[in-house]
Amino acid sequence: MKILVPVKRVVDYNVKVRVKADGTGVDIANVKMSMNPFDEIAIEEAVRLKEAGVATEVLAVSAGVAGCQETLRTAMAIGADRGILIETDAELQPLAVAKLLKALCDKEQPQAVICGKQAIDDDANQTGQMLAALLGWPQATFASKVVLADGKATVTREVDGGLETLEIALPAVITTDLRLNEPRYATLPNIMKAKKKPLDTVTPDALGVDVAPRLKTLKVAEPAKRSAGVKVADVADLVAKLKNEAKVI
Repeated sequence: MKILVPVKRVVDYNVKVRVKADGTGVDIANVKMSMNPFDEIAIEEAVRLKEAGVATEVLAVSAGVAGCQETLRTAMAIGADRGILIETDAELQPLAVAKLLKALCDKEQPQAVICGKQAIDDDANQTGQMLAALLGWPQATFASKVVLADGKATVTREVDGGLETLEIALPAVITTDLRLNEPRYATLPNIMKAKKKPLDTVTPDALGVDVAPRLKTLKVAEPAKRSAGVKVADVADLVAKLKNEAKVI
């Protein structure tokens, strides 16, 4: 069984993002970049399935600028067998990424795609669902437990009311939630081994996919700053402020 795992290069979650002065986007110049945390969970799950003898190969895929090679090397240091970079300088939106992944799935024929449920930069939560629709595969999103056996995937997913368990036929698309696993740290020996693992580069044109943006960003702005809190003398004062100033009661 081959498992394909898309990984995205995003601004590190520890970095406080800054909006460009002209409001056209987020400033990523000289900012630490890393793998999207949900994608780390997806890679970890795929590697665990391989270590358990369920999967035979884990393929990591990233789309974007040349710097995404670093993200793929991180995935291979965690345990992916090889990587493919779809190199482009274009702004990639979820539908374009889904089409690129669909083209790769047609070529590589994986039995499962495991991806993070969303990226922390755009929070779109769309790519996995769009990919499943394009492929005509069943999907299970927000997975907190995954079991692959006998040509089927049993996925426990988190919903508002608690947990829901689905059984879907493979091939399928699965998106990962935070509580699925705890990603391992890449050790130095594995980082060195990852440098020797195969990493291929293709272009959207070679895959026959048009990645031109369909949506236009009009403006990016920081959220309004919260006003400072105030102390109240007693409950009566609190009720008065809630009623007269905040007007919430």
